[in-house]
Formats: sequence, structure tokens, C-alpha cells
Amino acid sequence: MILAIDLALIIVLCVILGAIFLVGLMLVIFYITTKNKFIRLEEDITNSASRIDVYLTKRFDAITKLVDTIKGYTKHEEGVLVEVVKMRQAINGTKNFNDKAKISDELSKRMNDVYAVVENYPKLKADKLFISLQDEIKDIEENLQAARSNYNLNVSQFNKAIKTFPNSLVAKSQFKPYPYFGAEDSKKSDVKISF
Repeated sequence: MILAIDLALIIVLCVILGAIFLVGLMLVIFYITTKNKFIRLEEDITNSASRIDVYLTKRFDAITKLVDTIKGYTKHEEGVLVEVVKMRQAINGTKNFNDKAKISDELSKRMNDVYAVVENYPKLKADKLFISLQDEIKDIEENLQAARSNYNLNVSQFNKAIKTFPNSLVAKSQFKPYPYFGAEDSKKSDVKISF
């Protein structure tokens, strides 16, 4: 009789230890898979941020060529053009993604000034190189918008993943939310239409 009780106690103890081991193993697997998911999502964000960087660089290169083309026609209106070139140097000098976004916004505002200067030079507006560079900048702007959208989508997925339960238990100490790439201030303002 004592032997049967001891055997039943050993079996119950083995079942309890097995259950504890199984739950512990499931928690370890959950932790590892969740952490790997966060790492993959962060890599997606890094990749999309890098694409934005590439398009910003292409944009500044094209704008620099455009400015050089305009300089040939507008010797006395270099103030606006010099500011655009300074912004290119500023964006190359910063590694902070938010600072690049601000410089990009400021460049968009300055480009409106550049195009206002161009309006005074009909020969410039008809120049083949100028037209080609304008088309190139337009394509780059579209690609840049798509890259920004992709970046924000990746940020959204990551931020949701780290904030939802039970993922938040794993993310709490190791992962922080990323900021979104906001719309440029110049694009947020009211559109003025005149006839």
C-alpha cells in the first residue's frame, strides 16, 4: 500500500515537473520568436529609411544640376540658388533621420523660390537640360513619396507589434517606438487657387 502511494506520488510529481518544463519551454520559444520578429521589423525600418536617404541624395544631386543650369541664365539671382546648395551640404552632414526630414521640407520650400526665379526666364524654361532635370526631379519626388510611405508602414507595423500584449512583455526593455516620417509642412498648408 505504501509502495502504491509512493508510486502515485512519483507519477504526480513527474507530471507536474513535465508540465512546468513544457510551459517553460513554450515561454522560451515565445520569447525567441517574438524577439526575432522585432529584429526583422527593425531591419525593414532601417531598409526603408535607407531608401529614403538614397532618394534624398538623388534629389539633391538633381537639384544641384538644376541650380547649375539656372546659374547660367540668372547670374544676378544667386542668393536663392546658394541657399539650395547649402542645404545639400547640411543634409550630407547629418545622420539624424528627423533632421534630414526637416532639411528636406525646407528644400521643398526653397524649390518654390527657385521655380519663381525660373518664371522670369522663358529661354531657361525651354532649355532641354532644364526640362530633363525637372522631369528627373519629378520622378525622384514620386519615388521619395513611395519610400516615405513604405517607411511609415514599416514603422506602424513595428510600433503596433511592440505595444500589443503579450509582445509588449518582450519589447518593454529592449525596443522603443520609431517616429513616423511626417508630411512636409509646406504640403500641410492650405492650397491657394487663383483664377
